[in-house]
Amino acid sequence: MNIILLGPPGAGKGTQARILEDKRGMVQLSTGDMLREARTSGTEMGQKVAAIMDAGELVTDEIVIGLIEEKLQNAQGNGFIFDGFPRTLAQADALGQLLDSHGQSLDAVIEMQVNDEVLVDRIVGRAEEARKAGQPVRADDNEESLKIRLMEYYKKTSPLIGYYYHAGDLSAVNGLGEIDEVAAEISNALDS
Repeated sequence: MNIILLGPPGAGKGTQARILEDKRGMVQLSTGDMLREARTSGTEMGQKVAAIMDAGELVTDEIVIGLIEEKLQNAQGNGFIFDGFPRTLAQADALGQLLDSHGQSLDAVIEMQVNDEVLVDRIVGRAEEARKAGQPVRADDNEESLKIRLMEYYKKTSPLIGYYYHAGDLSAVNGLGEIDEVAAEISNALDS
């Protein structure tokens, strides 16, 4: 089973992907993780990624698709969880073509719905608690950065909601519930 977790930054996609990995044996493909891994790999693709990132530029769709294709060919598991990809309609088309070329399909798209104000409060609060406990905090886990990241998400990624709804692949869950509640909703959506 191949799925996409859609939702704004901080909606809990990474947490839910880890639960799906543990419970269903799926493999999470996080573009951020893949880019960091490629950058330090020393491969030809990794050197390209490092050069682009070092120049402060965005990695092209072709490179991200190339990294995903490598994972599709080499990873073992009960399907893939796409986290942070696709972010645009062009990437959604490219992912569909890539899966098709490997005899696979997209089985579900889970939209983790959140209330932006509650989400910002939650993340800023979590960052504050981490600071008090002396734990590391993401540099962009502050109200201003979050609002910028949310605006980027809505501009570029929210069209995917209509795209996948039209394709009949979209299921929505309440992303602001307790972790176990959200996991149960996602599980129900995948089993239906």
